[in-house]
Amino acid sequence: MPEASAAPTLYLVDASLYVFRAWHSMPDEFQDAEGWPTNAVHGFARFLLELLEKERPAHIAVAFDEALDSCFRHRLYPAYKANREPAPEALRRQFAHCKALCAALGLPVLAHHEYEADDLIGSALHTMRVQGYRNVIVSADKDLSQLLGDADEQWDFARGQRWGRAGVKARHGVEAWQMADYLALCGDAVDNIPGISGIGCKTAAVLISHFGSLDALLARVDEVPFLRLRGAAGIALRLREQREHALLWRQLTTIALDAPLDLDETGFSRNGGDGALLAALADALRFGPMTRRRLHEASGIELAGAV
Repeated sequence: MPEASAAPTLYLVDASLYVFRAWHSMPDEFQDAEGWPTNAVHGFARFLLELLEKERPAHIAVAFDEALDSCFRHRLYPAYKANREPAPEALRRQFAHCKALCAALGLPVLAHHEYEADDLIGSALHTMRVQGYRNVIVSADKDLSQLLGDADEQWDFARGQRWGRAGVKARHGVEAWQMADYLALCGDAVDNIPGISGIGCKTAAVLISHFGSLDALLARVDEVPFLRLRGAAGIALRLREQREHALLWRQLTTIALDAPLDLDETGFSRNGGDGALLAALADALRFGPMTRRRLHEASGIELAGAV
């Protein structure tokens, strides 16, 4: 692989995280021409413009979640993400606007009805890594840390924090490639994955670090009672009892690397965008002069009302 400094960089943006963050944090005073709220799309536009202005990426993809109830994980475990309230119509409309805004700016968009944004990011990263790219995952989601290779980075944009593969161990106590096994043990409340009862994050990290993998842990479960862990005998018993659950949880926490990527001939390269669509969105969403100016500068497309 080329040196990280010489390798082309692909930015992979977990859009839904930033749309939801804007939905919850931005005031609801923003409305479109029809009176629908636009706070999420205004906040997402600010984030996106700041990213484009700061990094000026030549290669980028913005991944959206469309597999709300149709993801392959729901077939494995119907309760997957069942703790989440369905997105209201006002938010669903704004997701559509955010996707359109990306397309208008010439940013490749990834979305699929059976695969989540994490899977699309993972598949894009896997595809481009073998072509010599380093990857920057723009997301705070800990699940995505499992994808990091030696030259890759994860970037929590809102907090201004970046970390590579070594930073995963510092954050979670396990290596990047062990994250799916780790989450299978301690669970992920955000996605309604229970994990193994009585095993928290610290215990999961100790077990995975000691045995190396979930498979090795389950194969050598008789050794667990001899570890210096509080309640080690009980942990071993629950691992035996919940073995099949642990394997199922790992299926849910493992990011797919083979999701279909519906891209045109430009691939992950930025293109010239769509001036007519960008102008229509700026008008419909009532973007102010400053946002129009930044959109113009980011896209090179002249917009009426920009100052």
